[in-house]
This record gives sequence, structure tokens and C-alpha cells, in this order.
Amino acid sequence: MTATTEELVRSREDAVLVVRLNRPAARNALTPGLIASIGAAIIEAETDPEIRAVVVTGSGDRAFCAGMDLRAFASGEAVGDDEDTAAYYRLLAGEVTVPLVGAANGTAIGGGLELLLGCDVIVASEQAKFGFPEVKRGLFPAGGGTSLGTRIPLSVALEMTLTGDLIDATRAREIGLVNAVTAPEQVLSSALEFAERIAQNAPLGLAAVKELVRLGVTDTARAAERGREWQRVVFASEDAREGATAFVEKRAPRWRGR
Repeated sequence: MTATTEELVRSREDAVLVVRLNRPAARNALTPGLIASIGAAIIEAETDPEIRAVVVTGSGDRAFCAGMDLRAFASGEAVGDDEDTAAYYRLLAGEVTVPLVGAANGTAIGGGLELLLGCDVIVASEQAKFGFPEVKRGLFPAGGGTSLGTRIPLSVALEMTLTGDLIDATRAREIGLVNAVTAPEQVLSSALEFAERIAQNAPLGLAAVKELVRLGVTDTARAAERGREWQRVVFASEDAREGATAFVEKRAPRWRGR
């Protein structure tokens, strides 16, 4: 099934929702409408129990996302304060419960890189480049880019944000910014492979480890507190019993997300 709007294409690959930014002529730059559409896709993924993972990618081979569309904002288009837009900003903050895989089909800069950082696993084209050039324009990456040091070594995060220079895919892989680098034509298939492997696992366990691993980097005290809360929920769940039963019976588990 494929759902298409002017700026976003959504399709399903079994338990994986594929979300494709669809403004290739504008290097998939973000407009207020596109931001809201991405947020709506996230809400769909979080409320549909049949969706176990999301892949976020872009159309074309030039750019994953070039950040904010300055023409749109200069023309007076304003980012909304609706539920869809709020979901987009939860994505940037790493607060979406469904696992996200970024498929960087091309370069990601500024807000485009912030969108990728909201993903849990990132596959990149070998032709892609990454960076935060905001300081070159009198700005700074205000959509979560300043948290880059939680993803890569602090010294490299400072280098990237202070110079505004871009790095190539090879270096992005070396510093741990992306998980895999592939030929351009293999980016989406590789991202789908990651997503399908993730989607085979128990939804509650996935939600727990996603939140706790991120918290472990930013707030260890809160991570310990939430870990105790998650343990009570997950270890007493139907899926926990199903996992043990499936192991004993040597079959694939049938997860219910509860």
C-alpha cells in the first residue's frame, strides 16, 4: 500500500512503514507542511500495532534532506503547533517509541541531519555528506543538532559544529555517525534489511531498550529509574512469556506487544 501527498510518500513493506521525503527538486528541504506530514506518519506508526519499524528516506540521489526550506519560511509559512508537528519534534528528540532507521540516499545537512539523528540506525550512500553549516550563516543547529556529542565523540561534534564543514560518508562511518555505508542504489534495501531485523523482535522490549539506551547517554539517574519501571512492565508481559515458550518449542515467537 502506498499513500502519496505532494511532499511525502508513505508505503508499507510488511511490518515496516517507509516514509519518503518527496521534494527532490528542492533537495527534499523541509517545509512546515512536510514537517507535519512526517509527524503524521510517526503517529500512524505509533498507533498501528502492525507497524514495528519505520524507514525514513528521501527521493532522488542528490540529497536526503537539505534542512529547512528558507524560501518557504521567508514567504511567511509558519511551523504549526498541532499534534502532527509535535510528533515531528518528538522524533528529533529521540522520543518516538517505534524504532526508526534512516536511509540517507544523499547529503544531509542542518535540519536534514537533525532528522537523521532522530533515527536509531542510519544507512548512508557512499556519496552522501553530512554537517551543520549553520554557523557559516550566523545561526546554530537549534533543532537538536547541538546534541551531536551524544552520538559521536565530543571533540568531533565540536569540530563539525564550530567549523560548519561537511564530512563524507566514510568519515561518518568511522566516527559512528552512521551504521553502514553502501552504494547509492543499495541504501534503501540495506535500511529495510535493518528495519526487518528489528521488526522481528518484541515491541515492548524494543521500546524499552530504545528509551533506556538513549537515556543512558544523557541522564543516567533517569535511565536507572526508567529501567526499573520498564523491567516491571516487560518481564511480566505476555510477550516475555511468549519469548520463553517459543524458545523452548523451537519456533518463531508471535509477538502481541503486551
